[in-house]
Amino acid sequence: MNLKKRIFSGIQPSGNLHIGNYLGAIKNWVKLQDEFESIFCVVDMHAITVPQNPEELKKKTIEIAKAYLASGIDPKKSSIFIQSHVQEHAELAWVLNTIGKMPELDKMTQFKDKTQSGGRESAGVGLYVYPVLMAADILLYDADKVPVGEDQVQHVELTRTLGKRFNSKFGDTFVIPEPFITKEGMRIMGLDNPAKKMSKSAASEYNYIALTDNADTIRKKIKKAVTDSGTEIVYSDKKPALENLINIYCGFSDKSPQEIEKMYAGKGYADFKNGLADAIIEGLKPIQEKMKSLSDEEVLKILQEGAGKVRPIAKKKMDEVKERIGFIN
Repeated sequence: MNLKKRIFSGIQPSGNLHIGNYLGAIKNWVKLQDEFESIFCVVDMHAITVPQNPEELKKKTIEIAKAYLASGIDPKKSSIFIQSHVQEHAELAWVLNTIGKMPELDKMTQFKDKTQSGGRESAGVGLYVYPVLMAADILLYDADKVPVGEDQVQHVELTRTLGKRFNSKFGDTFVIPEPFITKEGMRIMGLDNPAKKMSKSAASEYNYIALTDNADTIRKKIKKAVTDSGTEIVYSDKKPALENLINIYCGFSDKSPQEIEKMYAGKGYADFKNGLADAIIEGLKPIQEKMKSLSDEEVLKILQEGAGKVRPIAKKKMDEVKERIGFIN
């Protein structure tokens, strides 16, 4: 009997996977897989809440899985699969949609953020209800903890609300999960705007460093990265751009902010940025080499095996849900 607590998390296969995804999520998952029974998903059903090119979506789905594996997520320790390969995600999402409330979804800040340019009227229904699909992803596997960044805590709270509501109405069915925020799961902000999170779908390529960027591209992007006034390398909330760059440096060097301050005492931004670029290039090198060495066929086989491992869990839970709500199995 497995006595480990279970975690669930996933990343959308859209845009360019970047160092914010790696430092804020994947690197942390690698450590957690030894402590928890870990389920990591490529959430392709979430990706189609905004328009996608079908061929690009297929390519990105495999690329995300390669990044998981290349970063150190071990399919012997963790289950890695594609969301759409397990039909119960969609089935449970529909059931939860029937007990979710419109005002709860109206509060979701990410929906507001994602509809800023086109407005609410241009958004698809899928984008509006995708926090319910996220709740289904988590509740389906009775996850105890959900490793998330601070910006996703609101979605875990909705998951808790829906799980408790279902349990209250139909009987004890779901484990109520807790958000799991670690110091390592920090928010990495955009290189061009330290007030906004680094984004896979940013308009400017100077917002992020992709996991697949080569050394020259990384140096160029770091050179252009926004800094604060002054020349001193200081880790302070009063210097958000520099604070963000030091956080990235810490993530790739495993040094503390104070150690980095000492390293660059008496030096300027140029020296600091050169050192930061070196740390990122060295940190990404083994990941990039491993990603290149993995074939699409090899990765697809791992994903299919992962889906095979989690399907019995998902089916058992969904059968229980159907029985509780009065569906005939």
